[in-house]
Amino acid sequence: MITNRTNTPHYQWGRGCAAWLLFKSANAIIKEEIMPPGTEEVPHYHAATEQFFYVCEGEAVFYLEDRKYTLRQGDFIPVKNNATHKISNQSGNSLRFLIVSFPGNESDRINV
Repeated sequence: MITNRTNTPHYQWGRGCAAWLLFKSANAIIKEEIMPPGTEEVPHYHAATEQFFYVCEGEAVFYLEDRKYTLRQGDFIPVKNNATHKISNQSGNSLRFLIVSFPGNESDRINV
């Protein structure tokens, strides 16, 4: 089955941010997310889950442990388990990115 944003589960988070669940199994979860300008998520970590963030459009400011990174279209950053992180959109344009989480455990999130 072909999956895209029109036929997959969708939810809103934060201040106008949106996420689409593109794939989910016990091994991995893949989401597409959009963040409007001036939005950010809460710093958090995952006890057992590793993640991979890939910027499709826009520019992200990514905080990973004690470092700050700027990611642009085509850039990606891996996040190991237990690493505190957050993504933010400090630009004037929308940010669209993919998140791959493995294993596929949605309940493995601890806000800091």
